[in-house]
Amino acid sequence: MKASELKKGLVLDIDGRKIIIKALDIQSPSSRSGSTLYKVRGFDLVTRQKYENRFKGDEVIQMVDFSRRAVQYLYKDADSCTFMDKETYEQYMLGTEVLEDELRYLTDDLDGISAMIADDVILGIELPATVVLEIIETVPGMKAASASARNKPATLNTGLVVQVPEYLTPGERIKINTLTGEYISRV
Repeated sequence: MKASELKKGLVLDIDGRKIIIKALDIQSPSSRSGSTLYKVRGFDLVTRQKYENRFKGDEVIQMVDFSRRAVQYLYKDADSCTFMDKETYEQYMLGTEVLEDELRYLTDDLDGISAMIADDVILGIELPATVVLEIIETVPGMKAASASARNKPATLNTGLVVQVPEYLTPGERIKINTLTGEYISRV
């Protein structure tokens, strides 16, 4: 696979290490002869060491073959989360340090979670594009709210803090984009 085809959530095979991509920045060239650079940030799935590298757009990178399986989030304990395969009922445990970004969106009733599995080992999970979360705490809305769209911070039931329109109140359920972490709409 070429570096220009990389995206968040893929698993790379770099010198025998399995690296999961957690963030990808694209740097366009400043001169005509320069090539686009793809800055990859992630970590080694075995040692949990952070990984960072830059690749040119036409550079070929080896991918890890893995399958995606529909899983259900069961529970979180001190340092791991447990997921169950929806077809085989097999359970997989994944450390909370691997799920650092995803933990902010995981709820008991969340559908659409896929597990990336290679050689019967769970490498990571992919969340659905959007999730519905409940506002737990936010400052009260202003009675004379202006027509201009102003935002305020709101704490959601998973601990995630997002900017929401000022008319929303605690107890309301809202849709959140899992890629950007931004408010989309009221449910």
